Amino acid sequence: MSVLSIRNLRKSFGGVHAVDGVSFDVDKGEFLALIGPNGAGKSTCFNMINGQIMPDSGDILLGERRINGLPPRKVWRQGVGRTFQIAATFASMTVAENVQMALISHADELFSMFSVAARRHRERAIALLEQVGMAAAADRACRELAYGDVKRVELAVALANEPRLLLMDEPTAGMAPKERNELIALVKSLVVERGISVLFTEHSMDVVFAFADRIIVLARGRLIADGDARAIRENPKVQEVYFGTGKTFERAKEGA
Repeated sequence: MSVLSIRNLRKSFGGVHAVDGVSFDVDKGEFLALIGPNGAGKSTCFNMINGQIMPDSGDILLGERRINGLPPRKVWRQGVGRTFQIAATFASMTVAENVQMALISHADELFSMFSVAARRHRERAIALLEQVGMAAAADRACRELAYGDVKRVELAVALANEPRLLLMDEPTAGMAPKERNELIALVKSLVVERGISVLFTEHSMDVVFAFADRIIVLARGRLIADGDARAIRENPKVQEVYFGTGKTFERAKEGA
C-alpha cells in the first residue's frame, strides 16, 4: 500500500491553474523528488498535502485516510513531518529545547506545568540530536548556529513525531554544495533506517539525480514525467520544458 496517494488534485488562484489534475503515489520507504521550474506548482502541491491550503478538488490519502482540508497540526498528528525552505526553529531556545517542544507536543503535554518542561524528554531529544550530528550543540541557542546546523536541528524536530511521511521543501536551499550532499545523505540514511517515506522538492539537480529513488516533474501545474534519474534525463519533454536548451541539464548530469 502507498503511504501517500494524490488523486486528480487541483487548485486555482483566480484564472491561474497552480495545480491541474496531478496524481502520484509515494511508496513506503521511497525517496521521491518533486521538481519543476519556478511556478510549476510544487509549493502549492506541498501546502495542500500539509493542510495549509484547501484543494479545489481531488483526494489526498495518507494510507487509507482522506486528509483533505485537515489543518497542519492534525496532519502532523497523523504522522507527517515537514521541513521548510527557510528553516523554522525557535531562535532564542536551545537546540535541545527545540526538539523537546516537538516531543512534548507529540505526547500531548502542552497544557502541563511549563515550569518543568525543560526536563521533559531531554534524553529522547539528545538521542535525536545525536542522529543528526548536533548533540554537542544541545545547550546552545539556535540563533548561534550556522545555517547548515539549523537545518539539522529542523530535521531532528521533524523526526520527533516518528513520521511515516516526511515532506521536505527545498531542504538544501542556501547551503554550499558539500553541505547539501552531506545533509541529503544524512536524511536518506535516517529514513532508510526508519522506513520513512520522503517527498522533497529541490532545485539542486546534483542532489536530485544522486539521491532520489524516483523523480516526478511538474510544469505549469501538470505532471509531465515520472521515472528514475535516467528516464528523467532522457525525457524530451523534461529537457524542453524544465531545462530549456539542455545546457543546465548537461551540467546537472555531470554533477550527479
